[in-house]
Amino acid sequence: MSTSLIYLTVVIAVIAIIAILRFVIHKHQKKNEFTPLAGLAFGFILAGFFTGDDRLIGYSLLGIGVILAIIDIYHKKHQKEPADGN
Repeated sequence: MSTSLIYLTVVIAVIAIIAILRFVIHKHQKKNEFTPLAGLAFGFILAGFFTGDDRLIGYSLLGIGVILAIIDIYHKKHQKEPADGN
């Protein structure tokens, strides 16, 4: 196995463990569902991992995913702020 394949396998395993722990630990808390933008960002990041052979494409997809995730975080932050009438 090549080094990049080992790295990819470890990253996917860690993400899967974090997802499982999140669902098990936070079962009784209020659910925070993925927005479509967050899902798209996650898809771009995964696509970036799977295209590890071509660095330009892989890093571009990872960058797009991170930018979309930041936009989604910014949008959620401003959406949850209560509107004061004062």
